[in-house]
Amino acid sequence: MPCMVTVGGFYGDEGKGKVISYLALKDNVAVAARGGVGPNAGHSIVWKGKTYKLRMLPSAFANLETRLLVGPGVLVNPQVFLQEVKDTGTEGRCGLDPLCAIIEQKHIDLDRGSAHLSGTIGTTGTGTGPCNVDRVNRQVKLAREVKELKSYLVDVPLVVNELLRKGRNVLLEGTQGTYLSLFHGSYPYVTSKDVTASSIAADVGVGPTNVDEVVVVFKAYVTRVGAGFLKGELSPEEAAKQGWAEFGTVTGRQRRAAPFDFDLARRAVMLNGATQIALTKMDVVFQKAGGVTEYEGLPKDARDFVESVEKKVKVPVTLIGTGPAVEEVIDRRPF
Repeated sequence: MPCMVTVGGFYGDEGKGKVISYLALKDNVAVAARGGVGPNAGHSIVWKGKTYKLRMLPSAFANLETRLLVGPGVLVNPQVFLQEVKDTGTEGRCGLDPLCAIIEQKHIDLDRGSAHLSGTIGTTGTGTGPCNVDRVNRQVKLAREVKELKSYLVDVPLVVNELLRKGRNVLLEGTQGTYLSLFHGSYPYVTSKDVTASSIAADVGVGPTNVDEVVVVFKAYVTRVGAGFLKGELSPEEAAKQGWAEFGTVTGRQRRAAPFDFDLARRAVMLNGATQIALTKMDVVFQKAGGVTEYEGLPKDARDFVESVEKKVKVPVTLIGTGPAVEEVIDRRPF
């Protein structure tokens, strides 16, 4: 590494949680810090037979030595944060920055009550958009003002940069996907801020010269939740036939599905400055790939697909997800 940023390459739901969990364990990550928007993004992790769905904490909790932090650029719902600390048993190694903005009930009510946001755009209704509006207007409550969060407050940029200075491995966790970015996505069907790699680093307080690797995560097919254009979209019946019928972690809504989009992948690599690609859900598209942990063990059609991604996108595919469990990964990194 020592500083790696992970981001979604499509419309979210690419399997970032699994990739981050694997990297935390494999690379002995000292700290994982979450950037992105807030609790409107859910990351699913299957660890020791149990499925965890996290909306606030970094997905690296499986490594008991990894410190779990939330950067100052992230919006925080205190109830969600505290419940996840309890559910994951990570009390004592979790922290959030005092400058994190707080989502209040009024933000959730505005989000869910807006015909434009909840109806036309199809937001998650978690209050993130209205909260970011208040943050821009300098009218938002900060984490340092919430009594229940006092014991978790930590200067996240200082902690992360001190560890980088000591040569420790740091993982910065992005949320959503490149094409949900407020600046680079399919506007207006986007989230309320930028979520590309540059912004994830800024959310945590890491300068661009301190980032060593950017891993963009692509699923072997494309899905998105909510409204907005989706090239090559399959009908729900076609998606189910392909085995691509999925449901959102936060909303529970069925994800719309389409085949892998090489044009979107190339642009995502460009926008994020990606140095590596992680491909997930290979076992869904190529059934004989399920559970395989060596590249040579993949069926030929799966290997052909990986090589076509590398050839057309011109970035090495270093991590390949072959199942839902954290350990079901082919690691092709040379280091």
